[in-house]
Amino acid sequence: MNEEPRTASELRESGVHDQFDVTLEDADLLGEVELTTNLIIAASESEEHLSNEEIDRILGVTPRPRREG
Repeated sequence: MNEEPRTASELRESGVHDQFDVTLEDADLLGEVELTTNLIIAASESEEHLSNEEIDRILGVTPRPRREG
């Protein structure tokens, strides 16, 4: 008698979908984690609060010029 597949890789190989086998690697998520990590490190190394300009620089944000009018 054949045993039922037990591990996630055995399930994949057998063609059975395992609802609990989720891919945890997501490019957008990894990017957000990196940005958050950069902010945490910068904040922990600073003796003052980070200014909006410093946060923008760390995040690589280019502020839009303000419209006058």
